[in-house]
Amino acid sequence: MILNWNGKQLMEKFLPSVVKYTPKTTAEVVVADNGSNDGSLEMLQKKFPSVRIISFDHNYGFAEGYNKALLEVDSRYSVLLNSDVEVTDGWTVAPIEAMNAENSIVCVQPKILAERNKEYFEYAGAAGGFIDKYGYPFCRGRVLQVIEKDSGQYDTVSDLLWASGACLFVRTDVFKLEGGLDGNFFAHQEEIDMCWRLRSRGYRIICMPRSVIYHYGGATLDMENPRKTFLNFRNSLLTIYKNLPEKDLRHSLFVRFLLDNIAALKFLMTGHLQNANAVFKARKEFRKLVPQYAIKRKENLEKSTGKAIPEVLQKSLIVSFYFGGKKKYTDFK
Repeated sequence: MILNWNGKQLMEKFLPSVVKYTPKTTAEVVVADNGSNDGSLEMLQKKFPSVRIISFDHNYGFAEGYNKALLEVDSRYSVLLNSDVEVTDGWTVAPIEAMNAENSIVCVQPKILAERNKEYFEYAGAAGGFIDKYGYPFCRGRVLQVIEKDSGQYDTVSDLLWASGACLFVRTDVFKLEGGLDGNFFAHQEEIDMCWRLRSRGYRIICMPRSVIYHYGGATLDMENPRKTFLNFRNSLLTIYKNLPEKDLRHSLFVRFLLDNIAALKFLMTGHLQNANAVFKARKEFRKLVPQYAIKRKENLEKSTGKAIPEVLQKSLIVSFYFGGKKKYTDFK
């Protein structure tokens, strides 16, 4: 399931690999279009007649767009796949084998390498995701802005807290049963929130590095875009509010408040005024949303197994990175 919004050029470049390497006997390639006006639908009909199209009347965003799209399918498994992903021969095999073998495994991601520099991991997922209790995600192969070269160091199957939305294999029935992605997020960190919810309910999420894809990354909003800054900070706060155990919440939100102020100050000092404002707007929006999210938090806590999740780092990633010299995933083991 590829969600598209005005991604005609990306699909022209990357969809051929998906069509070529997706086994027609067991899988269907579907594009769900979020109200594009760049000729995406016409291009698909002309150049990719085998691809099924689901067309929406406007842009529902990444999260709600996938929620609506998956209502239209009844397959055993679904793959949330970005439009800027190049897949490789056999990319579906290992993830499906893993889910066939173990019912508790509900999400799988492949090894994600950078399409623009194929010797290195890609920022958004690398070899599988984790998080600290202050809401800062990191990966096997990527800690903050430090991205490792792939030398096979993470070619082992690993349990994760979250699988990247760039390429996320999921049991379709569990996706629907457990509420899918949070549509209010619109975009950014929605897969982290969903996977944390699933993990707290006793499901497993893993990386199968035998499957390899290449992600272009940053095709929708670049790293310095204030809109992206706003969504990342707001959704990160909502994610920890929804999913952290009660014993950790107050402390984590207090520390996060301090760290957000430091981030805003850094933006100001480097001349990124709009990004600094985006951080403050994100915190304001978070406080506004807390009352309505209290219901979701209560539901998450009630459905949680109550067991500690080892994939949640119980110390600050930021402090460990900047003051402890920990720049790689293996430094935290």
